[in-house]
Amino acid sequence: PLSPPNIPNIIIILCGNKKDLDADREVTFLEASRFAQENELMFLETSALTGENVEEGFLKCARTILNKIDSGELDPERMGSGIQYGDASLRQLRQPRGAGPAQIKQQCNC
Repeated sequence: PLSPPNIPNIIIILCGNKKDLDADREVTFLEASRFAQENELMFLETSALTGENVEEGFLKCARTILNKIDSGELDPERMGSGIQYGDASLRQLRQPRGAGPAQIKQQCNC
């Protein structure tokens, strides 16, 4: 049987593809969903043909990573965390923890 790697803080989304070919399916939604739940994976069924849930998989992954950064579980500044900020100019777009809209507006030079 397939088992996911045991790596802390890794984000894995199990994507069942070809959702549009329901008649040809080999694994039921329930089987896949149960496997994902037992292995602490997120689960989506997708279709590249219709586009259903394709973008949602990437968005779910990104949201989960951002939530882990906000909660302090992940630190992009720490070597070996598996994530890092991109271009330094983009770092300024990230809202500081605890900063409300009023604080952000004060920092704005527009």
